[in-house]
Amino acid sequence: MATTEAGDEPDMDGVRFVHEDNGRVTAVHVETGVASFGDDEAAALRNLADALDSHFGAGDTIDDPAGYLEESSIEVEIGGEGSPPWLDRE
Repeated sequence: MATTEAGDEPDMDGVRFVHEDNGRVTAVHVETGVASFGDDEAAALRNLADALDSHFGAGDTIDDPAGYLEESSIEVEIGGEGSPPWLDRE
């Protein structure tokens, strides 16, 4: 079960950190719901910056999304149903 930083409120501005059971840290941009992860908060923020660039159209084009996800060891079904797990609020 993942945990968020103490005092995080769903309607706050900025970035929310989720500490995953596997040791990774997920950084979530609260306004957009864009998220990325890293081995620590600093790495998660660097990756989140790249994800936000992509979200707002400033990122690099990925020609083979499925191959990229596999190469990056990201397990996700492209076009899957439902919300991503970091948007689930317990």
